[in-house]
Formats: sequence, C-alpha cells, structure tokens
Amino acid sequence: MKSIINLKQALIFSFILCANGMFAQEIIPDDAPEPKAEEPKMVKDSLVSAGAMKVDGVAAVVGDYILLDSDVNRTKLQLEAQGVNTTDFSNCELFGKLLEDKLYAHQAIQDSIIVSDIEIQSYVDQQVQGFLQQTNGSMDALLKLYNKEDEKSLREEIFEINKSQKLAQLMQQKIVEEVEVTPEEVRQFFNEIPKDQRPTFGTELRVAQIVVEPEVTQEEKDKVIERLKEMKADVLENGASFRSKVVLYTDDGASRSNGGLYTLNRKRPKMVKEFRQVAFSLNEGEISEPFATEYGYHIIYLEKIRGQEYDVRHILLMPKVSDEEIAKAKEKIEKAREEIVNGELTFAEAASKYSDERETKFDGGQLINPTTQDYNFELTNMDTELYGQIQNLKDDEVSYVLKDQDRTGKVKFKILKVSDRVDEHVANYAQDYLKIKELALSEKRLKTIEKWQEDTISETFIKVNGEYRECEFASNWLKK
Repeated sequence: MKSIINLKQALIFSFILCANGMFAQEIIPDDAPEPKAEEPKMVKDSLVSAGAMKVDGVAAVVGDYILLDSDVNRTKLQLEAQGVNTTDFSNCELFGKLLEDKLYAHQAIQDSIIVSDIEIQSYVDQQVQGFLQQTNGSMDALLKLYNKEDEKSLREEIFEINKSQKLAQLMQQKIVEEVEVTPEEVRQFFNEIPKDQRPTFGTELRVAQIVVEPEVTQEEKDKVIERLKEMKADVLENGASFRSKVVLYTDDGASRSNGGLYTLNRKRPKMVKEFRQVAFSLNEGEISEPFATEYGYHIIYLEKIRGQEYDVRHILLMPKVSDEEIAKAKEKIEKAREEIVNGELTFAEAASKYSDERETKFDGGQLINPTTQDYNFELTNMDTELYGQIQNLKDDEVSYVLKDQDRTGKVKFKILKVSDRVDEHVANYAQDYLKIKELALSEKRLKTIEKWQEDTISETFIKVNGEYRECEFASNWLKK
C-alpha cells in the first residue's frame, strides 16, 4: 500500500506544479564554462549567447532544457502562494520533480508531440488575469513582483512555461495510455496486500434524482436562432470579430475570457455529441449555422485544423424561460413527489414518467459516480453540493423539492433519494472490486512510468551541478 500512497502524493504534487507556473528565467551566467561537444544545441546556444545577463547558475541540463539554481525557490514561493505546505517535501524532492518535468517535455519533442499555440495562449490569458487579481489589477506591480521589464516579456515566459508543462502532461499520458490490468492481476494485487494494511473505504450510498426543467417556448428559441444568424452575417459580410462577439454576448461564462476557444480531438471526445458533430463537419474559417444542444443554441467558428485537433470558437445563447413556465415545472415535480410519498408510484416509475434528465430517466434516476463509473458514492469524496443536498436524508426518504441553477443560470427543480448505504469497512475483494482494480491500475502505471524514466534517463543527456549532486534521488539522475 505504501507505493499506492506514494503514487497518489506524486500525482497531487504533479498537479500542483502544473497548476502553478514557475517564473524562471533561463539565462546563463557569463562565467559559464564552454559547453562540451556532446551537449544539445539549444543548451550550447544559450551558454554562448552574446550579452547573456548573469542572473543565476545552471543547476541541471536535461536534453534541450535547463534548470536554474533559482528554480526551486521560485517554485516553492509559487506553491506557498497557493497555500501549499512546502515543508512536506525537501528541496531535493522538488528538484527531482522539476527534472522529471523537463525529461517529459524533452521526450515529447523527440516523439513529435504537438501542442496548440492557440490553446497555450488561452492559458496565458487566463493566468495573467488571475495574477492581476493578486495585485489589484496593477500590471506594474505584477511586473515588479516577477522581475519583468514589460508585459510582453512576462507573457512570453509564461507561454514557454505552459508549453513545456503541456508537453510533459501529454508525454505522461502517452506513456500510460495503453496500460491495463486483467482480472487476474487485480486478484494478485489484492492478495499481496497484508490484511492489516488493506485500505479502508468510507461510508457509501447510492443517489437517485428526478429533474424537471422549465420548457422554453418556440418563440424564444426563434429569437435566439435569429440573433445567432445576425452575428454570423456580421462576421462574414462586415468583417466583425467573432472573438469580440463571444466576449460581448456568449452565455458560456467558462470560455468568455478566452474568446470561446476550445480544442477538440477526434480521438479524445470533448463537449457533447451535437457540438462535436458540427465542429468536425466544418472547414477552416467556416462558421456553422445555429444548432441546439442541451445547453442552448450555438454557432461555431473553426479557426484551425491540426491533424486530429480542431481549434474552435463558439457563441452560446440560452433562450429565456418565462416565470409561467418555471411555475409549471415546479408544480410538475411537486406532483411527482406527492405520488411517490403516497405510494402511487415508485421512485423509478416517477423518474421514467416525469424526469427531464435523459441520462438517468430510464435508470431509476440513479446517478453514476464520475470517478468510479458505478452507482456508489463515498461520502468523504462526494461533490460538496450533492453532499449538502443529501446529507440529512434517511435511506429511501424523498427530499423536498430543490431548486438548482447551473453556471449558465439555467433553472431546474429536482428531488433526491438515497439507498443501499454501506458503512465504512476494510476493503473486500468481491464488494469493492472496481476500487481495487483502480488501485491495481495505478500501481501498474507507476511501475510503467518508473521503467520509462529509467530507460529514458539512460538515453538522454543529463547533467546535474552543484549542491544537487548530493541529493538522494529516487531516479538515477546522477547516472551513477
């Protein structure tokens, strides 16, 4: 179990680092030694670049990437700014993690993994806006904080950091994407865990719900469709900016800040089916006709096709719902609850008759846990909003009518029920097979990554300098 715990810590640590950019200037000191012939060209050019400003020394070289002496401290400051307790790991452990990231990014380039510059730029825009909140919107204060002369140099550095991190992320995904475990491997994994070290799983239960949404009149739908057609015509006929219209009009708050940009991949589904079908049918520079999804009405502008990846921008408009329709929806779900409580219908029958939620309507209203892909929810890991709605419910008790509002402002009503509660218990192979399988898969992925690192380190130019040569690394970075 220790290896499983270590893996979880490593994954959390990796996520933290990827979520927080490291503002390290890759500038080589003017007294750096002349590079050896076998050192990568990118490093060699950096070492001998004319007029290089002395900032700090090179702590390590990994392929075509370098790490500076200041990287560890700067990364720690970034983590601490996010509330991370950096006393939980040493400088050597943090430095080892930075070496891993550079190794992944270097190998991603060797394997011709491509990242979208448009997607990276959208990350930069979001990060700069987030950083500005820390300085009350002052760009001058932000530049001073990160020791940059102007906004352009700040954005360029953030761009390179994000691109390196994205390459590392895609490389890690590639390493483990085909790793699977057989039922026999799961059984062996479980049997090898000493009984006194087997994990304890918290209280679990199943949740079912019935959802009723207010109807939108055809008149409101027609208004939205006509507005989208007018926007499309303004872009095509008058040269108006599609991105500007996104910022001004879209109801998709999550993508407004980056101009409605999403990157779709034919092999890795993202967005709902209707959205993908329209996006993949367009040619570069084409704007779709208005079309409907469960979220509202859209138009899509296909900006760029890069192999299997499509960079698209979209505008979402949601038809307005009248107060009359909201009242009708509430009356409908109150009737459903009344029939369940009076014993006229079972919860499953009422879900089939009344629910507007397609995913659960014909499955008794049962929610699927997005993490485990089964019906069971562990209380300690449950979504906080859902937990708040069911925490006081007894088994098979039907909740009162709840009013929900999603991130787009869309209103809906629902009732919930919990059932099949299982108290906290030590892992049982038959009862907890799916969870045990996930643990077995995590360990196998860990071993796959360890083997990949071992092989790749031996084949890559790596040089660690100064005090970090005294570190006890988990991987053979010193090639002893």
